[in-house]
Amino acid sequence: MTDALVLGGGGVAGVAWELGVLQGIADEDPELASRVLGADRIVGTSAGSSVAVQITSDIPLESLYAAQLAEETEAIEVGLDAAAMAAAWAAAMQPTADGSPPEPVVIRRRIGAMAVAAPTTDEATRLKMHEAHLPRTQWPSTDLAITAVDVASGELVVFRRDSGVRLLDAVTASCAVPGLWPPATIGDRRYMDGGMRSVANVDLAAGADHVLVVTPQRDGAPSPFGPSTAEQVAGLAPAKVLLIGADDASIEAFGDNPLALATRTPSAIAGRAVGRRQAATLGVLWS
Repeated sequence: MTDALVLGGGGVAGVAWELGVLQGIADEDPELASRVLGADRIVGTSAGSSVAVQITSDIPLESLYAAQLAEETEAIEVGLDAAAMAAAWAAAMQPTADGSPPEPVVIRRRIGAMAVAAPTTDEATRLKMHEAHLPRTQWPSTDLAITAVDVASGELVVFRRDSGVRLLDAVTASCAVPGLWPPATIGDRRYMDGGMRSVANVDLAAGADHVLVVTPQRDGAPSPFGPSTAEQVAGLAPAKVLLIGADDASIEAFGDNPLALATRTPSAIAGRAVGRRQAATLGVLWS
């Protein structure tokens, strides 16, 4: 019997919230939390890739959670113009020349072109930021899958230990939100946020017997660039799957800008409460 943990995207708030959820599970059932953290496969997308690296390090979960409550952080504050981003994504979803709706991969290619052209901080600065806060530089022994999207092809790319890519580069690529951070250059290709294909890329957990999906979005949230989380969860049958999403208190904690550093503490606390409530359900499902 194999276990898989899937961690979705959600910005700075998402990192804190996901660590909070895991800490909440540990509060209620330490043995279950140990099983989750030691899952045979871990899939990390965007913020989830950062969380995945943290929980596969030697740092105890309690310390990782506590760090989200600290005022000081290596993260860089970034402004989010939600209206401008929405307009850019709406433009990417415009009909093709024959008037038909564009395929998701076409939308992703358009967003990739926007990401390359957008004025952002330089790649070196972004890389140093990730290097400063990631607790490890080597791939763990766990089957860790980190997702990104090729800006030119619009296709999903999955980095693993045997991909020949540095862990730091893989995480930087997975977290490269188009329009906010520069696409990451790896070899002769450039990559953007793995969430541009799917918020959690749950289908990468296929084959596992038990799957826990932790993603800081409401159940049923739309996925305009690829398959929805609900569709992907359904495709995992007959696996025993629990999807833990955001509740009202969590959404309030995320605020209007989930990339704001001020969201860390309230999001971590809200996630911990969610994890506590869901621990018993997970324990029964994974028994």
